[in-house]
Amino acid sequence: MVVGAVSRSAVQISTDFHKAPLAYTLSAIAGVVYGFITYSLVRGGERARKAALVCCAAELAGVLAVGAWTLAEPSAFPDATVWSDFGMGYLFIPVLLPVTAVFWLRKSRSQSAMPGENAANA
Repeated sequence: MVVGAVSRSAVQISTDFHKAPLAYTLSAIAGVVYGFITYSLVRGGERARKAALVCCAAELAGVLAVGAWTLAEPSAFPDATVWSDFGMGYLFIPVLLPVTAVFWLRKSRSQSAMPGENAANA
């Protein structure tokens, strides 16, 4: 998703920004958020996990808001964003990814906080 969102938005911004600035800017933001989530997950640790959770929640809010906006007022987006129609152009991965990540992050935290584990690992 990082590569798809960033590369698509980079091409669109550099060639047709005047056509749909809001859509292309939102796609670029989505790509940056995906990148930060990926970095946080790879980095590991409690602080990175919390940052990833916040970003996943923000990503989901963006997908839901822009998805609803694109359905309610299609003329506001002359070209699609990563989040348009709840990520339909990306097989709905933009809406499924943050939901799945939140569940995984919550589950991984509850497993690391199991009794008998060192409190510093939680």
